[in-house]
Amino acid sequence: MRILVIGNGAREDALAWRLAQSPSCDVVFVAPGNAGTALRHENWSIAPTEGRALVARAKDEKIDLVVIGPETAIAAGVADRMREAGITTFGPNRSAGRLESSKIFAKRFMERHGIPTAKARIVHSLANAERVLEDWTGACVVKADGLAAGKGVVVTPDAATTLAVLREWYGAGGVPGGGCDVVLEEKLEGREVSVFALGDGKRFVPFAAACDYKRAGDGDTGPNTGGMGAYSPPFGFPDDLHEIVSERILEPVTRGLAAENERYIGVLYCGLMWTTDGPQVIEFNARFGDPETQVLMPRVRGDLARALDGAARGAFELDAMSFADEACVGVVLATADYPRTSTPLQALPAELDLGEGRFAFWGPSTLRANGAVDSKGGRVLTISALGRTRSEARDSAYRAIVSLDEGFGIGPKLRCRTDIGAE
Repeated sequence: MRILVIGNGAREDALAWRLAQSPSCDVVFVAPGNAGTALRHENWSIAPTEGRALVARAKDEKIDLVVIGPETAIAAGVADRMREAGITTFGPNRSAGRLESSKIFAKRFMERHGIPTAKARIVHSLANAERVLEDWTGACVVKADGLAAGKGVVVTPDAATTLAVLREWYGAGGVPGGGCDVVLEEKLEGREVSVFALGDGKRFVPFAAACDYKRAGDGDTGPNTGGMGAYSPPFGFPDDLHEIVSERILEPVTRGLAAENERYIGVLYCGLMWTTDGPQVIEFNARFGDPETQVLMPRVRGDLARALDGAARGAFELDAMSFADEACVGVVLATADYPRTSTPLQALPAELDLGEGRFAFWGPSTLRANGAVDSKGGRVLTISALGRTRSEARDSAYRAIVSLDEGFGIGPKLRCRTDIGAE
């Protein structure tokens, strides 16, 4: 099987790495890829949103399966173009992808189909928000409607702070992701968990689960980011987590999509808050998560390519792959100024000898002819490690980071959270 992975982040590096190990995979291409994928595969210099160019190159290269990574490609309708060209594609079309690309669409979809989620109000202007907040009590989760690279959500303690955020958004700063629509949600209490399911157009099957860390600082302090680390499998949740999520979340989503004539092929990422009443949806994403993918792929065993190809063709092959019992912890190395800005870094070492059971997945970056890496900044690298237990995996990941210190300049150039996977 000739496979194309679309995207340039650490998620796509991890996906391409694992797909290439599938018995049914002959070769993997990545568009546009990064330094990590350049070391292991062939990169195409085509942006993830350039549907026409991607289709043309995929035809020339006789691609058998396309796996779409980033939400920008889904929102740009790349899956639609691929399928119109007769190319088997794992990733939802633009319409179904609105479950991620529009927080308002997702919220109203959940309300229509009885999917448990937080109560919310939708506002379209500062004046509208001021009226809504007159009788708001307690904390609030402020969500920009459109795609904002993980930075369109702010949790506030009260109405006054919420209003201050909105004044900034509706002022010179602009609403993250563009537009003027914002969702104001009640703040749910509980523990967060990300559950991934594969959709073949007819149903969803749970794939795996992970816990990620969205805040910039230790102890979940600081601003929201695209994700600073993750671990899998989750700790402290019911043993029948997948069965509960299937019954309360995935089955209603399946019925709702069918009722609205939507055919969803690809990953459905269910970002959940596990409350005293069970799971409630915080958000849906229409793709694999980053950094969750970097801790899921090292646990995959078997033929991932055949599993995704079966789903893309509308017929699951559930026996194609499985997950190892081992735990995996992934820690993101980010630039010191992330997420406020993303300072590019140059001449980082490409060849990383981390030892068995440890993995390095690069974020957006390029590989120089001399073998050095130029990073575009932000989340530079994810270091993941397997272990018999979560604690063992965590210790291994942080030991690997210590070993990188000399070449990477951790401290002046890069930083990471120190509590990923901690009790």
